[in-house]
Amino acid sequence: MPESVLPRPGQPFPELAFDTLDQGRIRLADLPGWRLLVVYRGKHCPLCVGYLNTLDSLFDDFGTAGISVFALSADPVERARSQQAEHGWRFPIGYGLSVEDMRRIGLFVSAPRSPQETDRPFAEPGTYLLNPRGELQIVDVSNAPFARPDLAGLLAGIKFIRDHDYPVRGTL
Repeated sequence: MPESVLPRPGQPFPELAFDTLDQGRIRLADLPGWRLLVVYRGKHCPLCVGYLNTLDSLFDDFGTAGISVFALSADPVERARSQQAEHGWRFPIGYGLSVEDMRRIGLFVSAPRSPQETDRPFAEPGTYLLNPRGELQIVDVSNAPFARPDLAGLLAGIKFIRDHDYPVRGTL
């Protein structure tokens, strides 16, 4: 299987389409404006629940700032739907992320430790901000659930980027 390749800041984000619970199939490249994609490990991860609860608490603030928010995992539709119903998250929940797509967007991939955890390989966390030109403005990828960007700080940073026409960094 090919190695993961981290997308380069300032470059177009790799083609990615995924199914969501309430909005059908989404192609990030087709959407206008600022887009934030949060990839999470799946229903088996209690740290993901806390992170996505925080994302939901900031959902209106992201919307007011003109940033569309999406969450995505490798979970099958049933697990994703049950988790959304349990927690009431308001942002679109994508499901069924393939290992091929995980690698294409530079994610680390893990195997389940047991069948009780999950029944499939899953992505470790990743956060991607696409600017209105479809370029990767910010990328944060981790190989463990313990290291993720602070969402309130990220929102403040995105507002600064947008309001001051701050350039994409890390392009050299």
